[in-house]
Amino acid sequence: MINTNLKFWRRELSLTQAQMAEKLGIKRSLVGAYEEGRAEPKLATLVNMARLFGISLDALVTTDFSKKKNAKAALQLQAQTAAATTEAATSRAGNNLRILALTVDREQNENIELVPQKAAAGYLNGYADPEYLEELPKFRLPMLGNTGTYRAFEIAGDSMLPIASGTVIVGRYVDDWMSIKDGTPCIVVSSKEGIVFKRVFNRLKDAAMLALHSDNPLYSPYQIDVEDVVEIWEAKAYISSTFPIADLSLNRLASIVLDLQQQVSTMKKV
Repeated sequence: MINTNLKFWRRELSLTQAQMAEKLGIKRSLVGAYEEGRAEPKLATLVNMARLFGISLDALVTTDFSKKKNAKAALQLQAQTAAATTEAATSRAGNNLRILALTVDREQNENIELVPQKAAAGYLNGYADPEYLEELPKFRLPMLGNTGTYRAFEIAGDSMLPIASGTVIVGRYVDDWMSIKDGTPCIVVSSKEGIVFKRVFNRLKDAAMLALHSDNPLYSPYQIDVEDVVEIWEAKAYISSTFPIADLSLNRLASIVLDLQQQVSTMKKV
């Protein structure tokens, strides 16, 4: 059913094979191969297809939508889904809804893909490409449970001390950016800043931007327009070979208090 259904939905959406490939994050030649039955999509691609068409994965592989009765019911469902998506998009103050590419293991559990420092630049071009994600290292952390989608990023620099450069931050995908609470540590992927690990202060409602703060007082906070943001992953765990050393000296405590005062002052000006 997959080749028949792919043709049906592509035509209903008035998309060329190249446009369909772009939306699914795959090569154009693969769309042609799928439609002609010369190749079978990977599970991650099937999931992306189902999301794009507004149908269930089960319906995609078992229902023949080229039949008039099935097509009518499916188009009605898609119209309802589109209306709900439009309403959600409005409430997100600029958050561009898109299909999240992911990979799964043999038991159909979602993997945690690791984005090393050397792959950070490439991630900006390949984050939506299932084939790119397939090439990344993968692992699982059972302690995180099955709630949400997770990805890991190796960070560089000392802006978030005592978390050292080279630490791997495991983040949970945030689909509703308006829900981010001030001070939440996040991996922010943006077209201008690349991949950064910062504390996020939510300014979406008032100014359509995010304020990014470092834990290291030597780094000044800065703002980023929501239009430049690609993904946000809320930090839930980290993996490091360097154990942080507690510094509770009087000078350190004074530095922390001073930093907090500066952040409060900056927040009042924003």
